[in-house]
Amino acid sequence: MSELSTVAAQPSAITALRRASESGRVASSYLFEGPSGVGKELAATSWATDVIAAGDPRVIDRIEAGAHPDVRVFRPRDEGKRNIQVDVLRTEILPLAQFAPFEAAKTFFIFPEADVSFPEFQAEAANALLKTLEEPRPNVHFILTAERPEALLPTIRSRCQRLRFSPLPNEVLKQILEGHDVGSESIAAAVALSSGRADIALALAQEGSVDELTELAFSVDVAIARSGPGTLVDVAESLGRRDDVELALLALQRLYGDFALVGLGVDHARLAYPQRADEVRRRATVVGPTAAASRVSMIHQCVDAMRQNANRQVALDALVFGLRNAR
Repeated sequence: MSELSTVAAQPSAITALRRASESGRVASSYLFEGPSGVGKELAATSWATDVIAAGDPRVIDRIEAGAHPDVRVFRPRDEGKRNIQVDVLRTEILPLAQFAPFEAAKTFFIFPEADVSFPEFQAEAANALLKTLEEPRPNVHFILTAERPEALLPTIRSRCQRLRFSPLPNEVLKQILEGHDVGSESIAAAVALSSGRADIALALAQEGSVDELTELAFSVDVAIARSGPGTLVDVAESLGRRDDVELALLALQRLYGDFALVGLGVDHARLAYPQRADEVRRRATVVGPTAAASRVSMIHQCVDAMRQNANRQVALDALVFGLRNAR
C-alpha cells in the first residue's frame, strides 16, 4: 500500500504528487502550503518514502526510524525564535546535498515549518537556502512546508512547485480524534473550534481545555464590551501570560466568526459554539456582523504579528483596544 494513502482529504495535492513520481518528473523543489495540522509534513514524508522505498518494508522501517540517508527531515530549532541559523545550514545541512543521493536513486530534504526556519527577516539563512534551490543537483529534491508562505522570500517561493493543502473536513477530524482515544464528550467542541486543523483539535480535546477556552472567549468579549481602559489592559496582560495564547485567540476568533454567521442567518448547528447559540445570538445583535468580521481580521493580524516576532504584549494591548473600537 502506498504511504501517500495515509494522507486524508487532500486529493488535489496527492494526485499531483502521484503523477509526478509515476511520470518521473519530480521537481527539484516543492512548497506545501496551508494551515498547520492538515497533513503537509505527512504528505512530504509519505511521498518520499514511496519514491525511495518502492514498497520495500525494510527500507520503509529505516525511513520511519529516521535512519535512511536519503530521506532527511530538518525541523525548526527548539529554542529561541526557532530559526535555523545560517552557520548550521552551511555546515550541517547543505553539505549533505553536495554528495547525495547516498543509497537510493533520489534524495529528499524535508523542511517542516520552513516559514519558521527561514523567515524573510533572517535574510542570511534564507539566501543560503535560496542559492541551493537555484542550483539543484540532479536527483536531490527539497520539500518545504509552510503555514505562512508569505513569510518566505518571494524568490524561494518562485523556485518551488507549490501545492495547496486545505483544512480538513469535520468527519476526518472526528476520525482522527477517535483514533487517539479522545472522549466523545470532547470531540464535537474540539472539532468546531479547530478550523479544520487536526493539531488544534487534538490539543483542545486531549488537554481538556475546550470548556476553559470557551469560557475565556465569552468572558473576553464581555470585558471588551463593558469595561474601561484599566480592565482592558488587565485582559491583554492575562492573555499575554498564557502559554496557549494562540489557542485562546483562536477561540475568541471563532466566537466573532459565529457573530458574523448569525448576521447572515446561518443555522446554529454550523456555529463553533452551537451549545451556546442563544447567547451567541444576543451578543451578535449588539456587535453586528460588520464589526464581528473586522474583529476576526484583527485577531488574525495579531497572531501573524506575534509569529513574526512582534512584541507579544504590545500586540495584545493593541488587539484588545482595537476590538473595543471595531465598528
